[in-house]
Amino acid sequence: MSDFRLKVFQSVAKNLSFTKASQELFVSQPAITKHIQELEATYQTRLFDRQGSKISLTESGRLLLEHCERILEDYKRLEYEMHLLHNEYIGELKLGASTTIAQYVLPPLLGSFIGKFPQVNLSLLNGNSREIEAALQEHRIDLGLVEGVFRLPNLKYTTFLEDELVAVVHSKSRLQLPEEITPQDLPAIPLVLRERGSGTLDVIERSLQKHGVKLSSLHVLMYLGSTESIKLFLENSDCMGIVSIRSICKELAAGTFRVVEIKDMPMLRDFCFVQLQGQEGGLSQAFMNYMFMSR
Repeated sequence: MSDFRLKVFQSVAKNLSFTKASQELFVSQPAITKHIQELEATYQTRLFDRQGSKISLTESGRLLLEHCERILEDYKRLEYEMHLLHNEYIGELKLGASTTIAQYVLPPLLGSFIGKFPQVNLSLLNGNSREIEAALQEHRIDLGLVEGVFRLPNLKYTTFLEDELVAVVHSKSRLQLPEEITPQDLPAIPLVLRERGSGTLDVIERSLQKHGVKLSSLHVLMYLGSTESIKLFLENSDCMGIVSIRSICKELAAGTFRVVEIKDMPMLRDFCFVQLQGQEGGLSQAFMNYMFMSR
């Protein structure tokens, strides 16, 4: 049985859609259907129940999916280690990164990594930290890069970079704020923040708790899904945002935004690699090593 046929099954099983699997694997939908039919013929069992336009895994399908994920992981490791005997880095590496990392940290490093290892098939999934951890647990990615302070016990986290969040206002904002405020001033200030599930909001909430300030007490005008949308919102409103210092460097240098210090409330966090326990090594480890060397 080819590993590609198992990839087809895995994609259909994860998406519960032949159409989405076709789009994900860049294969025609009839070809997807044929691969599934051949698997069902091989094992003489139905792998999916079909109810109109919806499908669900049968008991046989759930069993195959459980084994499929281990087999594909072994295929990937075998391909990597065989080529490594000739000092070649070849294979597929699916990355997932939280929004801040994907926008402001990874792009130049991905470019140089591909330049050095052109035979590695690299892909990137973008989402907030909780979404990336979920994708890792569902075997949709091989390696995650997340921010924030919360850790799931069944995942392994490795810090690779430090970051700081800062409060900022647009230089043309009519919101009159001094250069420094206190945490207790925050509930009176209109704010725009990242959405629930983001590592950025996790850090903000944890920092507020240390000063007895609840997130629910803040005057939040909007929760938005990316730092870029927060910056654009700030350009057109009179409020304050809290973002990564890495995302605002150019604007601070140009004088477009200014930092408002929050006294005695540093908002520090780590950017971390996140992996499934026991699945270290392979191209994931090669990418991690490259990131550490390139810092």
